[in-house]
Formats: sequence, C-alpha cells, structure tokens
Amino acid sequence: MPRVCAKIGPSILNADLAQLHEESQKLLDNGADYLHLDVMDGHFVPNLTFGHPVVKCLRGKIRDAFFETHMMVAEPQRWIAPMADAGVDQYTFHIEPVMTDVKEICRKVREAGMKVGLALKPGTAVETVQEFVPIADMILVMTVEPGFGGQKFMNDMMPKVAWLRENYPELDIEVDGGVGLNTIDACAQAGANMIVSGTAVIQASDQKAVIASLRESVEKSIKKA
Repeated sequence: MPRVCAKIGPSILNADLAQLHEESQKLLDNGADYLHLDVMDGHFVPNLTFGHPVVKCLRGKIRDAFFETHMMVAEPQRWIAPMADAGVDQYTFHIEPVMTDVKEICRKVREAGMKVGLALKPGTAVETVQEFVPIADMILVMTVEPGFGGQKFMNDMMPKVAWLRENYPELDIEVDGGVGLNTIDACAQAGANMIVSGTAVIQASDQKAVIASLRESVEKSIKKA
C-alpha cells in the first residue's frame, strides 16, 4: 500500500463567488477530492475573502465533501469554534503569527472535531514546523506569498517539501500557489501528495482532464518512492 495517496483540492478563490455552490459542485463532479477554502482577514494578509457564514451556507448545499479551510488570519484561535460549527473537516492555519501558541491551537482544533493543518509562508524555514509535525495531520508549504491568487509558482520552495517527505514519509504534505500542469511534476517529485490548484483548474476548459492529469503526476511519483 502507498504510504500516502494523491488528493487534489481545487481552491475556489478565483471561482465566481456569486455561484459558489454551483462552482464547487462542478469541481467535485469533475474529480476533486476536497475543496480548499481560502479565508483571509485583511490583517495577516491584505485581502479579505469570506468567513464562516459563507462556509456554513456552502456546507448546507454540499453535505459530504471534505472541506479544508486555509486560515490566512492573524488570530486563528478566534475562528476554531465558528468553523467547526460551519462543518469544516480540516482547519489549516499559519504558524507565523502564533508561534508560542501553536500546540494549544492544535489541541483546540482537534477538540472541536477537525483535523489539523499547519501552513508555512515562503519565508518561513521548514525546520520551524518540525516540533509540531507529531500533532498535525498535514503540513502546507506555500509556493506563493499567501493572500493573492494567480501568482507565479516558487520552485525554490521544493526543498522544503523534499525535506518533509524525507523525514516524514507518511505525512500528508500540501502545496498551494501557482500549481498547474506546468509545475505539478516539480511538486510531485519533491513529495507533495495534496495539491491545491486554483486558476489552472477553475479556468480550464476541461476541469476533469486537468484534475486527472494532476492526480496522475502525483500517483506516478508515489509509486516510484
């Protein structure tokens, strides 16, 4: 059995948010394994997106899909209970603004019934997260600066992914930012198995084919490992 499996989670950040349910359901129908929901507070990152009321409404329409919220917020502890109530499955938050409280926040996320994801900005050394890996379900390596869609993929983040995969062979490792058909091989070969892709999937004329291609690249690398 493979140590980890390929999971493709499109980001809905660049979708038509006025058609959020329809766009999200279309992604799932086209083969997405989960939905990656970008939550921004205007503080940790300059942009605003949506919060738990929107997530809860979406959960009301889509009952069974796996929801991951990527919390690009300055105070992730504030939104644990509301997001759990909204039906979130995995709560992924950035460690940078809460370094002294990461363990406590992880405990609260888990007590709220959600999986724990820890996210790293490009400027954060991968070793920073090492002490927290045992209490996390997934590590997210950002391959762009968080806060904006459509940025260019940062290939120099791949050593972080490779380091995590080498040291934690059974860990779910996610990449997010500029990931598409031209960059998926680098991510897969470094060891990422959870793939967030926004623009490349959302704007594709054939979403199903793009998702299938992303998955194929990851599965190929997993088999070689």
